[in-house]
Amino acid sequence: MARMKITPRQFRESPGTEDWRVLGEGACARFRTGSFAAGARFAAALADLPELADHAPDVDLRPDAVTVRLVTVTDTLYGLTEGDPARARAVSALARTLDLTAEPAALTAVQVTVDALSIPAVTPFWRALLGYDHRAGSPEDLIDPARRNAAFYFQPMDAPRPQRNRLHVDVWIPYDEADTRIKAALAAGGTLVTDTYAPSHWVLADPEGNEACVGTL
Repeated sequence: MARMKITPRQFRESPGTEDWRVLGEGACARFRTGSFAAGARFAAALADLPELADHAPDVDLRPDAVTVRLVTVTDTLYGLTEGDPARARAVSALARTLDLTAEPAALTAVQVTVDALSIPAVTPFWRALLGYDHRAGSPEDLIDPARRNAAFYFQPMDAPRPQRNRLHVDVWIPYDEADTRIKAALAAGGTLVTDTYAPSHWVLADPEGNEACVGTL
């Protein structure tokens, strides 16, 4: 069945998605469980939710929390679809029945960005090295087929930049945590390179000039 893609804003503005934040291409929620056993029970109960029967989420089980990620991955699509708000509501409702607390402020997703003069020339190397696949809808970019490790995004440049780093980290955080996280990074010795693109993203640098982007979509 074909799925219709929706935007991060459409997901965020859907009722009942307050526990969730869109980081990169997927919607994520983290629930504090307090123990591995409680997290395992929650993960097992997720498998019985009718709303997830035809669309299994990514589930990360840890000793004290469970993170659930909703993302559709097909040969032609990578992102959120129209059924994800209902799936998110069902997951949150289940968490409440188990007295689990959502922790949206604890969510973070990382992406590595490589600046390249010729993207087709460099992506085969990174794909072979990482064992990654091309991303549907953006085949010049690479994703972990297991959806565990950071995605690699390739950004074109029109001239060499020998005095500036050409590989940086993108840190996706909840939109309502951006101000706190940026202030903390600046207080820890960082500098603001530009906020021209805010609130989509900010460019920061460490004390030696290595750059990182803070993105919220």
